[in-house]
Amino acid sequence: MVEWTEEERAFIQEIFSKLKYEVVGPKSLCRALIVYPWTQRYFAHFGNLYNEDAIMGNPEVARHGVVVLHGLDAALKNMDNIKSNYAELSELHSEKLHVDPDNFKLMADCITVVIATQMRSSFTPAMQAAWYKFLSVVVSALSRQYH
Repeated sequence: MVEWTEEERAFIQEIFSKLKYEVVGPKSLCRALIVYPWTQRYFAHFGNLYNEDAIMGNPEVARHGVVVLHGLDAALKNMDNIKSNYAELSELHSEKLHVDPDNFKLMADCITVVIATQMRSSFTPAMQAAWYKFLSVVVSALSRQYH
């Protein structure tokens, strides 16, 4: 079990309180698909992902970006038991979708970049450290089925 300080919990709560899911989610997934083009193979059913403009304008990418970001709500609501909260999602991504678990870290990095650009100077180094720890636990939980 991960130990969280009150400061870390407060930082993570603050980030979530400022999240614009309909902005951060789509921008994060678009960034992942553009920066790491091999991740597109998991989203072939989304249609045209041939270039940056197509990805940025794809409504399915935008919709799924919001879904991914809302998926973090489960971790926020139960920070002391993140791994068990993601057991089914880990199994889905491993057994059915066959997602390379390294992609979870790439997506976490993209979410962090987008949040940093949205929050600007209020995304302090201490806040970033708490956020990184939070997403690392989520990534570990999503990767759990693979081990």
